[in-house]
This record gives sequence, C-alpha cells and structure tokens, in this order.
Amino acid sequence: MYHIDCRDQLERVFLRLGHAETDEQLQNIISKFLPPVLLKLSSTQEGVRKKVMELLVHLNKRIKSRPKIQLPVETLLVQYQDPAAVSFVTNFTIIYVKMGYPRLPVEKQCELAPTLLTAMEGKPQPQQDSLMHLLIPTLFHMKYPAESSKSASPFNLAEKPKTVQLLLDFMLDVLLMPYGYVLNESQSRQNSSSSSQGSSSNSGGGSGIPQPPPGMSFYAAKRVIGDNPWTPEQLEQCKLGIVKFIEAEQVPELEAVLHLVIASSDTRHSVATAADLELKSKQSLIDWNNPAIINKMYKVYLGDIPLKTKEGAVLKPELKRDPVSTRVKLKIVPHLLRSRQAAETFPANIQVVYDGLFGTNTNSKLRTLSLQFVHHICLTCPEIKIKPLGPMLLNGLTKLINEYKEDPKLLSMAYSAVGKLSSRMPHLFTKDIALVQQLFEALCKEEPETRLAIQEALSMMVGAYSTLEGAQRTLMEALVASYLIKPEVQVRQVAVKFASTVFPSDHIPSRYLLLLAAGDPREEVHGEAQRVLRCLPGRNKKESASKQMPSFPEMVYYIQEKASHRMKTPVKYMTGTTVLPFNPAAFGEIVLYLRMCLAHSAGVVPTSQSLADMQDHAPAIGRYIRALMSSSQATASSSNKSGETNPVQIYTGLLQQLLAGVGGLPVMYCLLEAVSVYPEKLATKFVDKTEWIKSLMSSSKEEMRELAALFYSVVVSTVSGIELKSMIEQLIKATKDNHSPEVQHGSLLALGFTVGRYLAKKRVRMAEQHDLETDADLLPEQEEIIRSATETIGSFLDSTSPLLAIAACTALGEIGRNGPLPIPSEGSGFTKLHLVESLLNRIPSSKETNKMKERAIQTLGYFPVGDGVFPHQKLLLQGLMDSVEAKQIELQFTIGEAITSAAIGTNSVAARDAWLVTEEEYIPPAGAKVNDVVPWVLDVILNKHIISPNPHVRQAACIWLLSLVRKLSTHREVKSHLKEIQSAFVSVLSENDELSQDVASKGLGLVYELGNEQDQQELVSTLVETLMTGKRVKHEVSGETVVFQGGGLGKTPDGQGLSTYKELCSLASDLSQPDLVYKFMNLANHHAMWNSRKGAAFGFNVIATRAGEQLAPFLPQLVPRLYRYQFDPNLGIRQAMTSIWNALVTDKSMVDKYLKEILQDLIKNLTSNMWRVRESSCLALNDLLRGRPLDDVIDKLPEMWETLFRVQDDIKESVRKAAELALKTLSKVCVKMCDPAKGAAGQRTIAVLLPCLLDKGMMSPVTEVRALSINTLVKISKSAGAMLKPHAPKLIPALLESLSVLEPQVLNYLSLRATEQEKDVMDSARLSAAKSSPMMETINMCLQYLDVSVLGELVPRLCELIRSGVGLGTKGGCASVIVSLTTQCPQDLTPYSGKLMSALLSGLTDRNSVIQKSCAFAMGHLVRTSRDSSTEKLLQKLNGWYMEKDEPVYKTSCALTIHAIGRYSPDVLKNHAKEVLPLAFLGMHEIADEEKSEKEECNMWTEVWQENVPGSFGGIRLYLQELITITQKALQSQSWKMKAQGAIAMASISKQTSSLVPPYLGMILSALMQGLAGRTWAGKEELLKAIACVVTACSTELEKSVPNQPTTNEILQAVLKECCKENLKYKIVAISCAADVLKATKEDRFQEFSDIVIPLIKKNSLESMGVRTTKAEDENEKERELQLESLLGAFESLGKAWPRNPDTQRCYRQELCKLMCERLRLSTWKVQLGVLQSMNAFFQGLMLLEEEHADPEALAEILLETCKSITYSLENKTYSSVRTEALSVVELLLKKLEEAKQWESLTAECRGLLIESLATMETDNRPELQEKASVLKKTLESLE
Repeated sequence: MYHIDCRDQLERVFLRLGHAETDEQLQNIISKFLPPVLLKLSSTQEGVRKKVMELLVHLNKRIKSRPKIQLPVETLLVQYQDPAAVSFVTNFTIIYVKMGYPRLPVEKQCELAPTLLTAMEGKPQPQQDSLMHLLIPTLFHMKYPAESSKSASPFNLAEKPKTVQLLLDFMLDVLLMPYGYVLNESQSRQNSSSSSQGSSSNSGGGSGIPQPPPGMSFYAAKRVIGDNPWTPEQLEQCKLGIVKFIEAEQVPELEAVLHLVIASSDTRHSVATAADLELKSKQSLIDWNNPAIINKMYKVYLGDIPLKTKEGAVLKPELKRDPVSTRVKLKIVPHLLRSRQAAETFPANIQVVYDGLFGTNTNSKLRTLSLQFVHHICLTCPEIKIKPLGPMLLNGLTKLINEYKEDPKLLSMAYSAVGKLSSRMPHLFTKDIALVQQLFEALCKEEPETRLAIQEALSMMVGAYSTLEGAQRTLMEALVASYLIKPEVQVRQVAVKFASTVFPSDHIPSRYLLLLAAGDPREEVHGEAQRVLRCLPGRNKKESASKQMPSFPEMVYYIQEKASHRMKTPVKYMTGTTVLPFNPAAFGEIVLYLRMCLAHSAGVVPTSQSLADMQDHAPAIGRYIRALMSSSQATASSSNKSGETNPVQIYTGLLQQLLAGVGGLPVMYCLLEAVSVYPEKLATKFVDKTEWIKSLMSSSKEEMRELAALFYSVVVSTVSGIELKSMIEQLIKATKDNHSPEVQHGSLLALGFTVGRYLAKKRVRMAEQHDLETDADLLPEQEEIIRSATETIGSFLDSTSPLLAIAACTALGEIGRNGPLPIPSEGSGFTKLHLVESLLNRIPSSKETNKMKERAIQTLGYFPVGDGVFPHQKLLLQGLMDSVEAKQIELQFTIGEAITSAAIGTNSVAARDAWLVTEEEYIPPAGAKVNDVVPWVLDVILNKHIISPNPHVRQAACIWLLSLVRKLSTHREVKSHLKEIQSAFVSVLSENDELSQDVASKGLGLVYELGNEQDQQELVSTLVETLMTGKRVKHEVSGETVVFQGGGLGKTPDGQGLSTYKELCSLASDLSQPDLVYKFMNLANHHAMWNSRKGAAFGFNVIATRAGEQLAPFLPQLVPRLYRYQFDPNLGIRQAMTSIWNALVTDKSMVDKYLKEILQDLIKNLTSNMWRVRESSCLALNDLLRGRPLDDVIDKLPEMWETLFRVQDDIKESVRKAAELALKTLSKVCVKMCDPAKGAAGQRTIAVLLPCLLDKGMMSPVTEVRALSINTLVKISKSAGAMLKPHAPKLIPALLESLSVLEPQVLNYLSLRATEQEKDVMDSARLSAAKSSPMMETINMCLQYLDVSVLGELVPRLCELIRSGVGLGTKGGCASVIVSLTTQCPQDLTPYSGKLMSALLSGLTDRNSVIQKSCAFAMGHLVRTSRDSSTEKLLQKLNGWYMEKDEPVYKTSCALTIHAIGRYSPDVLKNHAKEVLPLAFLGMHEIADEEKSEKEECNMWTEVWQENVPGSFGGIRLYLQELITITQKALQSQSWKMKAQGAIAMASISKQTSSLVPPYLGMILSALMQGLAGRTWAGKEELLKAIACVVTACSTELEKSVPNQPTTNEILQAVLKECCKENLKYKIVAISCAADVLKATKEDRFQEFSDIVIPLIKKNSLESMGVRTTKAEDENEKERELQLESLLGAFESLGKAWPRNPDTQRCYRQELCKLMCERLRLSTWKVQLGVLQSMNAFFQGLMLLEEEHADPEALAEILLETCKSITYSLENKTYSSVRTEALSVVELLLKKLEEAKQWESLTAECRGLLIESLATMETDNRPELQEKASVLKKTLESLE
C-alpha cells in the first residue's frame, strides 16, 4: 500500500514538473520536492526507485538547459549529512549538490562553505574530493574577521584534524597545478591496451599512465581537474583564495608553510606576490628546524622515490608523485638553507644536492643554490650525521669540478665547498694526495676569479695532511717542491702554506723548501716563508726544544748537498764573476736559519733580531762549536764524509762564499762570531785571506767596516813576531792614506782592535808567568810598534772628520780596556792626562755628536779597567760626574756604566773577552792591581750630586746610583751604605719627573734585596714613614737653581708625584706587610726606558718575576684591590697597578676565583669619599660584569643597582659617566640572567631585581636612572617570559603608575591651558604615546602569563589605581590592562569583574574625556566576563545617571559605555536589550548642542539602536511598552531639556509606527498634554511638535472614544491655548501645531484660529516692518527674521486649517482672499511664496469651486481679486520659485473651474489679466514654466 502511495506522490510531482512553464515555477517545485524525491531512493521497492530515476532523468534534462535555476543546496547538504541516510541516497544527493552549489550567488556559497567542510567527514574519498572541488573556488570570496579568534572564525577547524589534513592535501595539489594543463586520459587508455604486453615503465610511473604535472601524481591531477575543469583564470582565483585562507589563519601555521612556499613560486604574479608577502610576515614565527615542515618540503621536492614499502608492495603508479618543477625547487632550497634540521635530514639532503647539481632539469641558479646547501651542510650538520654524507658530498663536488666548466662563480663555490668539507672531515682527505695535486693543477690553469676559491680551499685542506707519514709524506714533499717553482704566484703561496703546516718544524726538506721560497721575488711568498722560518721556538717548552728546529750538523750537511748539486745545474746564481748556489735573498735566509739552528743546538733561544742580542749568545755557541770540532774526528771516521768537512767549516765556508759574492751585515757578523769564539782553530784558516778581509774593511757601510776590522784583529791575533809587526805597519800606513776615508776608518779600528787583542794576550801571559825570557828579545820591538800604533790612533782624535775621530776614540777605548795605554802619563805631547782632558772636554761640548760623546764616555770608563795604576782615575771620575747636561737620559745611563767601570777598575766585567765569557761567568784575574775607588765615588754621589739643587743633576745622580747598586751589588761598600742609598732614592721619588721616580723605585727594590733581615726591617719602616708622612728633602736654592724643568709647569707642587708610591705603600700596609712595597715597586715597571737596550741591561724583568713569586701568598687580599686600581683615573697609578696585575695574575680564572671578594670591595668603594676611588670602582665593575656567570652573586645585584643609582647622581661628571657605563653593562647582564633557560637562577634574579628597579629605579628623581630602569624592565620582560607571573601583581601597578610619573610635566601644564578641543586631541595623543611606551609593552608581556593564581592580588591594586591613580597615562593604562585581561583570561576574571566595574564607574565620570572614553571602552569589554547581576546593576546605574543627572559628563559616559558594550560585547547587550535599547532610543533623540559635541553622542545612541533592532519600526513595536515608560519618565523630568527630548522621542515613536493603538496612544497623549500645562520653557516647542506628530499619525484612532485617552476636542483646546502665548517663537510652533492637528482631525475651529492668526498677520504688516535706522536694523535683525517666520507660518497655518464647512467658508472666504491678495502685492519674495502656497491650499478646499456649492457672483469677485494680485507674481522676473508657485495656483483654478463648469465666473477682465501675464512668461528662461504658461494661455484663449 505504502509504495503505491509513493508512486502516486511521484506521479503528482511529475505532473507538476510537466505543468511548470516558467523557470520560477520549476525552481519552486524543485526546491520543494527534490530532497524528498531523493529520499525515496532508499525505498525497497524496485518500482519506486525506477520511478524516481525516471523523474531524475527528466529533471536533469530540464536543469542542465537552464543554468539560472537554483537548487535547494542547503536542504540537500543537511540530507547528505544525515547519518541514517543510505549510500544510494547520499550518492545521488551529492550529484545535485555539485550541480546546485556553483549556481548559488557568491554570498550564499560563502555562507554554505563551512557546511561543505562539515559534510566531508567520514565520506568516501571521491565524494570528499568533489566537495573540496566545490569549496576551493569559494575561498576567494570569503570574508574573514579582522582579528583572528577561534570563536569568530567561519570554519571551526580545530575539532576536525582529519578534515584539515584532507583539505591541506587537496590545496597543495591545487597550488601545484599548472595553468592550462589537460589530462589526456582517452589516449592513455589506448596506450595501455597496446603496451600491456611489455612491462617497460615510462616517466609517468606505470605503463600507460599519462604524464602528470611536476610534483603531482596522476590521481592528484585527476582529482584537481574534477568533472568541471577550471579555466586558468578560475585556477588563479582558487590559488589566491587558498593563500587568503592561510593568511586568515584558518589552519595551523605550521601545516601551511609548504603551501605558501609553493604558492610563492606560482607563474602568475598575483598568487606569487600574495604568498611571498604572507611568508615574509610569518618568517619570524616559523620554526624552520621543525622536522614536520622540513620533511614535507623534501617530500614535495623529491617526489615519491620508487622505494618498496615494508610489505614489499610497490606504490601504485597512479599514486606516485613526480618531483616538482625547477621553478618550485628554486623556492624550496632557500628555505632549506635557513634550517639546521634540513642539513641533518639524511638521505634527503644528499638527494637534493645531487638533484640540484646533476638533475636533468637543473639550471645554473639551482646549481648555485645546491652548492650553497652543501656549504650549509658543512657548517651546521653535526659530527655524527655528516660522517655518512662526507664521501658522497666529496664525490659530487669533484664530479662537478671535473665536468662543469661554464660558470666560474659556480666552480668557485664548488672549490670553496671542498675546502669547508676538508675542515669538517679531514680524515676523508688525508689519504687522497691526488686531490691536492688536482687542485694545485687547477690553481695553475683556472680563470683568475676561480683561483681565489681554489687557494682558499687548499688553505683549508692543509690541516688534513698534518699527520702524513712515510711514503705519503715523501710524496707530499715532492708535490710541494714542484709547485714552489711554478710561475703563478698563488700556487707558490699555497705551496709555502703546505710546506710550513704539513711538516713538523724540525723537518729538514720542508725547511729547505721554505728557505728557497724566502728568496721568491714576490712579497706575499717570501714574506710568508720568512714569517714561518723566523718564528722562534717557545721559551717554556724545554723538553721538546730538540724537536723544534733541525740539528745544526744535519741542516748544514743537507744545505751543502743541495748547494753542490745546484752549482752543477742551471739554477745557480751568477753575480759578476761570482757563482752562488742560491739567489742572494734565499742564501741570506739560509745563513740566518743555520745560525738559528746553531744557537738552538747550543742550547740558547735563537734570535735573528739584533746583532747585540746575538752576541750575548756567543760564549754558549763557542762552547758548542769547540765540542763539535773536537768530536768531528770521531764522526769523520765513522761516516763517509771527509775529515775536514766539519759542519762548522761548511758553515764558515758558506758564510765566506756569500760574503764574497754579495756581502751583508748579518753574514759578516755570523762569520766573525764563528771565528771569534774559536780563533785558535778557525781564525788561522783566514791568515792568507787578509787582503780579502781588508777589502771588507773598506766597505761603504760603517757597521760593516767595524765588523771587518774586528774580524781582521781576530785573524791577526793568531800570528806573532815579524808577521805581526808587518801587519801592524801596513795598518799604520793605511791610516795615513788620505784618499779614502773608508780605508782610514777601517784601518784605525783594526789597529785599535789588534793592539787591544795584543795587550790582552800579553796580560794573560804575564799572569801565567810563562817563558818570559824566551820572548824577551821580541818584546822591545813589538812594544815600540804598539806604542807607535797607539800614537797614530791618538793623532786622529782631533781629526776634522767626525767619523775618524769616533773611530780613534773607539780604538783607544779598546786598547785601554785590555791593558795600560803604552803612552806617558803626563808631560808634553800625547799623554794619558792630555787624553783624559781631551775626552772630558768633548762630553759637554755642543759641537760633538751624541755618538762621539757616548764613545768618549765609554773610553774614559775603560782606562782604569785595563790599567791598575791609572794615575788620573779620580780626575776622570770627577770629570764624568761634572759633565751633566740638561735632559740627556741615555747619556746618563752611559755615564753611570762608565763610572761603575772606572770606580771598580781592574775588577770590572768590562775587562773580559765578550766572545768567550759572559758577565756572570767572568772572574777577575788574581794578580791584577786593585784600583777600587768605590767608597769615594759613593760619597761624592750621595753627599753632593743627589742633593744638588739642580733637578738634572739629581736625576743623573739617581741613575748613576742605580747603576752602582745593580752592578756592584756584592761590593761591601754598597752593602754598608744601604740606608743612605735608600734615603737618596726616596728623596728622588717625589720628583715631578716620571723617569726619576721610576729609577728611584727600582733602586729602592734593589737596596731592599741587598740587606739582611735587620737591615730590611729598618729600611721598610723608614720608607713607609717617609712615604706616608710626605717628608721631603729640602734642596737649597741658589741663583743657578732650575726651579721648573721643561714640562714641570702646571703639575701640582704638593708631592702629587708621590701618589703612585703612596698607593703602593698603603696597599702593602693594608696587607700588614709593609715590606711588600718593594715588590710592588719592582713590578710597577711602566717606563719605556726599561725596554731600551740600556734599560734592559739592568735585568729588572728577572727581578720582577721573582717579586711576583714572593707576592703569590697575598693574592686573596691583593686581587680585589689591584683589580680596582687598574681603572684608576690617575695614569701613573693605573699603569703601575696594571703592571703589577699583569705580573701577578697570569691565570685568567683568577678573577672568577675571587669574584665575590672583588665584588664586595667594589661595592664598598662605590661610595668612597674620594671621587677617584668611586670612578675606578664603577669602571672596574663595568669590566668585571662582562661575560661572566654571576649565579653565585645574585644576592648582590640589588645592592649593586641601588649603589650605582646613587653614584649616577654624583657631583663629578666623569664619575657619573662611569656609573652610567657600569649600569648599562649591569642591565645587559641582568637581562641575560633572567632567561627562562637559566631555571631557578633566573627566577631568583627576577625576584631580587624587580623590587629594586620598581621602587628605587623607576621612582628616582634622576632622569637617566629612570630611563635605564624602564629599559631594563622591558628587556627583562621580553627575556623572562612566564617567569614574570608571580611578580605581576607588583610589577603591573608600578609600571602603570610610571606611565604618568615619567611623562614630562610640561604636558600637564599645556593640557590645562588648552581649549577643550585642543585638550582632547592632545590627551588622545598622550594616551596613545603611553600605550605604545616601553612600560606598556612590558605590561602586555606580563599579561600573557596571568591566571587565577595572580588575579586575586592584582585586581585590588588595579581597582585602587583606577580610583586614586594620578595622571592620564595611569588611568588610561589601567583601562587598557582590563581590556587585555578580558581577552587573556576571561573565565578567571569573572569573580573580580564586579570590583573592576565599580572602580571603572569612577573613571566614567572623569572630567577628562579621554579617560572617560578609555574607561567606557574597558567597561564595554568587561561586561563580557561579568556576572549578569553585575551587568544589571551597571545598566540600572547608567539609566539612573542618564535620566536624573543634569551634568553633561554623566550623559556622555552613558553613551560611551552603552556604545562600547554594543560594539565589544553585543551578546551581553542583546541579553539586556529591554534595559538598554529604550535608553538608546531616548538618547538618540537628544537635542544636540553642536558646540558641546553632543552630536557625537546622538550618533552613538543611534548606532546602538540600529545595530540591535530588526529595523526601526520593528524595534519600536518590540519594545513599545518600555519606550513609552521611559519617554513618560523623561517628560516628567525636572529638566526642560529632558522633557523636550522625551517629547521628540514620543513623536518619533508615533511617526514610525504610523498608528498607535490603545492604551499606548492615551498614555502618550496624556503625558504630552500634561507637559503642556504651565509656563513656556526652552524646548517646550518639542511637546507641541510631538502632539502634532501623534495626532497626525493616529487621527483615525482618535475618532474612537477610549477611556483614559484625551479626545480631539481636549487636544485642540490645549493646543489653541498654547497659541495664545506671548513668546513669538513658541507661538509660531504652537500655531503650526494647531494647524496640523486641525488638518489631521478635519475639525472646524477656524473662527477661534483666525482670531489668533489674522491679527498676527496684520500686526506684521509692511508698515511695521518698514525702514528703520541702520543701528536699529542691526539690533533687530533677529527680530525681523522671527517676524518673517511668524508671517510665513501664519499663512501656511491658515491654508492647513481652512475647514470644509460651507458656513465657515462663507464667513471668511472674502476676508481671507483679500488678506492674501494684499500681501501678495506688497511683500518680499519669501512672503509671496508663503502666500501663494497658502492660496493653493485655500482654493483646494474652497467649496465655491464645487458644483453643489456654486455661487457665481461670489466666486467672480474672489477670482477678480485673485487675478489682479497674482499677475504680480506671474511677472516676477527675479524669482522663478514665485513664478512656479503662481502658475500652479492658476493651473489649479482653471482645473477646478473646468471640473465645476463655472467658466462664467472668470470674467473677461480676469482672463485678459491672466493672458497678458502668461504671455510674458512665454519667454521665460526655464523651459518647463514656458511650456506650462503656454498651455494655460491657450486654455484661456480658447474661452474667448
């Protein structure tokens, strides 16, 4: 039975469909019946289903041909989602959804889009694809909320993770889809059938499957194309829609990164740009190290690599994705370069590299990016993960280098990558020397721009080969050697790098290669080689010293072997006649290197810096050479080397060879040294080469001649007898050769050195008392020649050539040093006395050069050394001490040395042979005569010179004294005068001269060391007393006294010079170790003098080292003090203390070790009463805090901050600056410490810091302190994050207060002085600035982390601040915080909302409009989280304010608050609409005062009303009861303004509802009439207007009699009563109102009305408005306007009130017509216009013009009167409005006359007048008037 019914129903539907003729009918039927028909498909009856199918087939045909027909998509979607529906139904339903959805208007599609998504859940894949295909095009048109929040989002995807995934996958495919792609499936099917035999797979994956687009599978392409493929333009829109969808944050950002990357590579500009912009904006938020993002990128980039799945099944061919196109790859790789994760992901990383470098579709851009990726992998991939990659990367790079030659830039990157890889994975390269060779070859051949990269790569690879052994090392040697001779400079440079780094420093072949490179012509090559060769072995590594340089013999043999080999090859070097094995530069370097090896083998630290330094090592080298020479016999017998080729001899041979060929000072020195240290064996070899040596003695270089002369003297000293005599004679002869000064100079020196050596040997012989008799016969002759030689030398002392004079002086010094001068002591001629006087006279002479003076002093000092009975010893010493000249410090050191030597005489170390014995080893000969005058010298210095009034003398004496103490430390005379010497030094300490002080301090240290324990105690106490009491030696002042030295002026005369020593002394005293002051003095070595040769000779560095060791136990007490002293503003103290610090604190961790002690000391001294200490403490603190972990001293932080805040306000500027510096550093450190990563330490830091910064810092009166505190707080809040939560209740209020405290006070002043408008603008700007201030930024940071645990404490403080806070910023900030709280933690805030509301209420009535707005804004948000009861109370309060308070501030606050609630919490407003909307309705009718910006309030009320009611009419109907109640209340208000407002609102109600029904009408009218009673008040007019409105709107209702509803009569009575009021303005409104009421009710009260109105018209006659004086005119302008208004109103009212009552009309028609006609002739255009309009109304209602009331005579009279006056108006040329109105009156008359057939009443006179006037209008400038006049004229003429 049921199925028969079904079929009947279906038949009926069929019939209806058949009858549907229009599209609209068809659409209606489909909308109604399609869903139920589809449901019938679930029928079990075949017949029913069949019938449905027939119906659907018919329907489809009809629908497809009519694209405009809409389907019931919404209903179908609901049906589709029905879980109970069978699949048969859903399958058909979706067909119609697919058909109907695209037909919907775009807005409807957008509305249904979320439903499509919901419908997808749990449906089969093809249907999901179809739904997504429908959805995607809609996304382009979707509108998303501006502020993304879960609640406002159109798609609520958070609960549908599966749907999101489906959608994202589909979107990705859409984005990958190229424009214009066609899937050619039919062709592919044929292919598949034909190729089914073979199993070969094409590039598309499986056999016969068409090639999908890049990045997609066949299936993906197919589903994107769908049933209706998109056009390229539609596809572009789809892609843009997807980007918009992602932008609107509808899906998690993380998921959509890949989509944006792919969209940014789109070929259409619009898509790519949109995606790019979005990517850039999210750049900082995306975590590129997220494996999910990176894996997706790799998957898309590489496609599905055909790997078997775990089960062994291969991925279906149609599901296999191809790699993306090169265009997309170019977008993906730059993002991989940002990611550390990408570099680690194996094997995808290597696959991407290989694809980019060698893929089929790659291009140079992609290759470049892939190489950058290789660099990225090398830099960031961790050790474990790069291991498997290394070999593959290297293979790829070498393959690229070998095969790809087009782009040099790319090649450079490849080479550079090889270098980086080598530094990461050296083991890969170690075995592969071929790669090095390949790169070296490339370096020779490649383009210049690529060479630099190869050079860099090779330099990086060096490290990989530093462990080579055996054959590999030999191979590398050969390789480096072959490239060292290449023409390309870069190749040689890299070869040098390899030679120096790959091999150890004692590897001979590589050193040899470097020596050859040192002769390279290019600076970059030889410079590098020399740097490596001259890099000296360290002093401390004694154990490995033997391995640091090659051994001397081995190196010599190697060089010789190479040299002899080279002499036979073309590489030898030719210079003139000489042939050398190496070029001079290389040869020079070889010789110096051999000398270094020699020194190293001899056990001293080799140096090649200065010849004097090298000479210090000569004795040690001598010992080594002797040992080497003596063992050479044994070596020779056991080796195949010939006996005489001892390494030393080879060395001297090489030196001789180079010297002969090229020369050079260092070479000369090396030869001289070798021969001098072992003359017996080595000098004899040169006896036959004296001529060659002489040639060297005449060299053009002075130093060369000096060394050659020494060499000659050594060689000559090995001969004796006649040979010696002849050689000396030759020299004497040569000195007299005037042609060549060089020869003379060389010979003079040689003569002196030779005689000196002779005397030294003689002295030794005499001492040994050997065979005196045998030599006796030779002696007289030799003595004679010696004397002759001495005299010859002496004769040159007075030479005019300074060169020869200096040489003579030097020669005499050498003779005097080695023995008594062989000349008379006194008498005439060349005597010892003459010589001494001559030399002494030269010292003060201004003619002499400094060099001459130096030599003269040295020579004088040597005389008593060689001669034990020198007769003029004291004269000489006195002369030296008296020769002080101004400021010649170097000279004083020389004099000091000379005095020391001369004072001790024969016991002086100057007597030794410097080549053979060091100073320390020298022992004076036992038999020498003693000529020690030290006691006398000491006495003279202490009692005469050191207390001299001349500061130069004092300084010189101090230097001499230091020399004596240093050199004669063991002398008993010195030891017995320690106290006197100390007091002498102390007296110099207070000199203004820095050097004097330094010399004295060094002297004091030495004196202390020399004393025994008792001496030391006495010395200490004397020194401390002197230093601390400042007692000073008085210097007598004579006429010659120099009071101020140069530069002495301007220095403090109060012993300021002593400040450094006082500090040192107090430092020692504080340690209870006064004797430490000496140690400090030794360490405080800061004068440059001690670094000079003369200064260094004192050896203070050794003493300082010792002092440092002795001070080590006092480090805990010293370190804090010294640390601070390093920053002392006094330069002297700073230098001294830094010197001590550097000597004591060698370990860097010392500061960390004593951190607490240093900190304690600094904090204490920050507030010292000495500015210097305060400043140094600040600077030291600044230094201490940098880069140190301060976890142990967190408790000290507040103290540091507070103390520094105080110092920041110091009286001295430099201290303030230092404090500022320290504070900035402290701030940075604290911010770092507040990082959440620091854990508990971070939490502790915040806990101690915040109170200090908030209470002390931000409230400080010092601007800089406040600024820094805020800055620090902001940074801490950024850094600390969630750790701020516990401190928020204190932090937020403090920061809010600071918003006002820190605002410049001038702004408050300006705000008070500004106008209201200026004030508003200014205050808005102030609040805006406060909200964007750093403080507010910090507050917002804190708010993120708030929850219920903190609110309980925060809210009361916040409420307090809102109520009692001072300042705009604070109050505005509080409001802003409340708004943030409502969004951050709405649920948690609910319990506190009431409190906050009552606090905000006080802000709502603030006199400042900006604060008021802020509070209202906050209230608008707060009601969302508050309880209903609180909201109700609030609304009642606002209602009360609005209705009862007169002050505008209350009205404004109500408007602002309700408006804010409506905008930000619309749901709350809807829930309380009955309370709010009536008030809004009343509010929007407020009588706005423009000046007081009340218009704005009206607009707000209007907005609230309009937003929340369903149309104004609907709103009034909905809330009528409430509206009437509130308007009634308003009418009963004491305020006139409120009464008027109520009246307007009532009028509005009646206007908009068109008709009010009882009882509301009665209520309104009663209220209005009640208000009318009584006197007139401002705004009372509104009541009248309201009455007129109500009566007009509800006139029909008023006809019925209803209890409690005023009758028409009562209303009229009341209104007419008001018309009689005196106030003209009010009267005008009353008359108008009365007229409106009369017109609406059609009542006849014309008699009463005209009695009121007509007198008014007559009163305002023309005479009364006549001409007056100008002054009166000015005064009465307003009055005239009012009268004019009343006149116009009166006429208008008469027209309206003209009744349809024949009797009344009969009484008044004549009078009224006359009145109007009169006014028409005499009035202004405005009045004329009013009269004409009134006339129009008069004739409209004139019953005479109707047939049944005809009275031709009366009518004729009226018409004649009218026609006469209306001609004036018709002919008014000036005002077209008057003409228009007059024409309409004429037109009305003619029409009425025609209707009543009363033409006879229009007399000929009338017609004539009218025709004449109308004729003038035929030329009117307005065509419509022209036309109308013409028609009327014709009508009239036709009557003739």
